[in-house]
Amino acid sequence: MFERPPTGERALLVHIGIGSAADQEQISEFRHLVQSAGAEIVDFITAQRQSPDPRYFAGAGKVDEIAERVAMDEADLVIFDNPLSPSQERNLEKRLQCRVLDRTGLILDVFAQRARTFEGMLQVELAQLGHLSTRLVRGWTHLERQKGGIGLRGPGETQLETDRRLLGKRISLLHERLAKVGRQREQGRRSRKKAQLPTISLVGYTNAGKSTLFNRLTAAEVYAADQLFATLDPTLRRIPLGQGHAVLADTVGFISHLPHELVAAFRSTLQETVEADLLLHVVDAANPAREHQIAEVESVLEQIGAGEVPQIRLFNKIDQMDGVVPRIDRDDSGEVSRVWLSAQQGQGIEELFQVLAERFADFGGEHCFHLPATAGRLRALLYASGRVLAERQGEEGGLELDVRLSSKVLQQLLKREPELAAALRPDEAPLEPELEAEQPWHPCD
Repeated sequence: MFERPPTGERALLVHIGIGSAADQEQISEFRHLVQSAGAEIVDFITAQRQSPDPRYFAGAGKVDEIAERVAMDEADLVIFDNPLSPSQERNLEKRLQCRVLDRTGLILDVFAQRARTFEGMLQVELAQLGHLSTRLVRGWTHLERQKGGIGLRGPGETQLETDRRLLGKRISLLHERLAKVGRQREQGRRSRKKAQLPTISLVGYTNAGKSTLFNRLTAAEVYAADQLFATLDPTLRRIPLGQGHAVLADTVGFISHLPHELVAAFRSTLQETVEADLLLHVVDAANPAREHQIAEVESVLEQIGAGEVPQIRLFNKIDQMDGVVPRIDRDDSGEVSRVWLSAQQGQGIEELFQVLAERFADFGGEHCFHLPATAGRLRALLYASGRVLAERQGEEGGLELDVRLSSKVLQQLLKREPELAAALRPDEAPLEPELEAEQPWHPCD
């Protein structure tokens, strides 16, 4: 009979490089991830193989070395910086006589510690149960026996079958609850679209400084720390943008080899990124591995369907670099491609707001319409096309409506409905392009 060993906090780390030598940046990130989980690192073992061993992932000789180190360091836990199959995990635990965790299980544990909102806890539990369901048959062989004894005889199914059935029910329940939360989020997104509020989503590698930048832009108090996955739950705040506002979303950070269970479980949360009008890709400019991190983030964005969303890269932490000052980089067509800043020191924030105001200059403005009392159809059309900010009684029984409309929608309405062009306040008539910057519109008093 094989029982899973109890776990603890003293961890021995193992990194097996497949096909190449151990990457120091990867090793450093692995250490940081383990520390974020709260484990005490007692030893670190590295090795290189051309291909994983089907039984232990590491070679038999290396496993013997790990077993000796476990006994010598009195480690409670061995953590592999590699994905392990259920059988490999079971074989290693049987050989090492201690708990074994792979990279996926480690990330899931960190996420479980960071989740604070109801939705976040549901998503993490779903990912954990999905991961656990593949380990049941391999991890606890005693569950394969049928119950026996007086008062313990069941309907003929083994304990393993009972646990698998209960696990399936719990997963179905979590899917239902997350679907309900997803519908609520979708309703919020529809409201923002109707109000013509652009949505800007912060994305990036974990610990790139997204939450620090979010706090700097919104004056919020989102938890920010120098640790992986310091922020897990998404947060939305309104920020001023030119003569209007936008919604800024802070999302979970990405990491190399992000478990598929997490991508699937957090799909509803990441939908804020998929449906954003602009992605601000925050990059740790001072990190030597920044190009690798950029590639990993781009890979995850492709996985969740956000690869085509317009993006601007924000090279953060320039205060840790010599000779780098805040600046805006543009491509050959004049479009902004990069902004160099320091969220911690507040450098480059004005340049970022300038870029956002430029990007969404045509997103929406306030316009005043004078409608006669008989223009119910036009009134309904304005409510359907934009966000009505105010409605009041006008002269001779008419109505005055203050409406937020993008320039594109406004032009379409005026072309399709000549009566609306006549109802638009005279000083808001469409201006010639060369005069537009010199003669801004003015909403109704």
